[in-house]
Amino acid sequence: MSLSQALIFLLLLLHPFSEVSGVGVNYGTLGNNLPSPKSVAQLLQSTLIDKVKIYDTNPDILEAFSNTGIDLIVAVENNHVSNISSTVSAADEWFAARIVPFIPATSVIAIAVGNEYLTADDDDKLDHNALVKAMQNLHQVLLSRGLDRKIKVTTPHSMAVLASSFPPSASTFATTLLPTMTAIVGFLADTGAPFMVNAYPYFAYRDNPGLVNLEYALLGNSTTGVRDPKGYVYSNMLDAQIDAVRSAITALGFGNRSVEITVSESGWPSRGDAGDTVATPDNAKTYITRLIARAQSNKGTPVKPRDNVEIFVFALFNENKKQGGVSERNFGIFNSDGSKVYDVDLSCQFCSSSTNKMGFGEKVSGLAARGPSVWCVAKPHADEKVIQAVLDFCCGPGGVDCREIYEKGDCYEPEKVHAHASYAMNAYYQMHGRNYWNCDFKGTGLVTFSDPSYGKCSYSQQ
Repeated sequence: MSLSQALIFLLLLLHPFSEVSGVGVNYGTLGNNLPSPKSVAQLLQSTLIDKVKIYDTNPDILEAFSNTGIDLIVAVENNHVSNISSTVSAADEWFAARIVPFIPATSVIAIAVGNEYLTADDDDKLDHNALVKAMQNLHQVLLSRGLDRKIKVTTPHSMAVLASSFPPSASTFATTLLPTMTAIVGFLADTGAPFMVNAYPYFAYRDNPGLVNLEYALLGNSTTGVRDPKGYVYSNMLDAQIDAVRSAITALGFGNRSVEITVSESGWPSRGDAGDTVATPDNAKTYITRLIARAQSNKGTPVKPRDNVEIFVFALFNENKKQGGVSERNFGIFNSDGSKVYDVDLSCQFCSSSTNKMGFGEKVSGLAARGPSVWCVAKPHADEKVIQAVLDFCCGPGGVDCREIYEKGDCYEPEKVHAHASYAMNAYYQMHGRNYWNCDFKGTGLVTFSDPSYGKCSYSQQ
């Protein structure tokens, strides 16, 4: 490696790098016999999931996700919003007790204040002003601690905050919520936090099967599409729901401000109440498979085709203790015991060779049997330019013998930079004692318990 190459490598490592779109997942815990948080964290490292959203600040989960490279979004439960809204001091006490003990080892990137707070069916009507004040107080805490750029404050909404969602271009927020929504959107624009919405085409279809095409709700590319009066054509309902939120934000007067939209929940149940003919494993598999592809596509919506929308799948597990109808307990990709509800591909190349074929329950026992063998590979979502610089470093100043990834070598195929970098990073990691910092590479490396070797390509190990 030349001096100029070395300097480029150092510059790339010193500056934040961009990532291609990953996929988020909602990790609820209202179920019996769930795998331990540690097992869940270990296994998600070997999937395409790079962000996890939880509904509280469960210390076991926060601890389990430390040093995993997976970002975490934590939450203030609805019944705690009032206390945090009272004073900045109260918000600081909450943050100091719930979050500080786990950062920076655990990568907390956002705090979701409440969940569907403005449309909650609580017995006691929740104070809308308290939500805004709680968000402001928590941001002030982050600002005082120098964490406001790393951790954002937002709140997830249901689609019920809209007066109507069709046509998307005419959508506005409910009249009774206009003052609160104006304050919230203004806060998000000022702080650079995303507007979170829980969007479920399933409910729209279930409640209006005669008016909604099933393939349109299942994210299929409808050949005819649904045309908006302003000329936008929608091939699936989720995009229409996202743009309905965009229009409502614009109608508040924030059209010239940058407010990103995140789909904080979206899913399809595999079971439903009697008469619910669309809550099936096949439909759930179809929707989630297409949702994951949508999340990774880097595509926007008809209104903003270049603005990627981050998506969090709902949900990781069926939660058999969750209140509500049958469908509410059956949105999971996995059953509460860890077995798969239906087969959906969560695999990522060069993370794991076997995890993706197994359920959580099966893999837990497998991990115990593997013993201390560990490998280092490149994260699937890491920026390719940074990965190339890491590869150049490992095969140059890093001292790795990279002949196996050169042409005619056993690890040359597939001829992809992430594959070659994974081989070189693992060799460097093994050479230097398998310390966790030897697989960091400025956040682009990932430790895995599954042997990434394939065919004649053998990854070294101690």
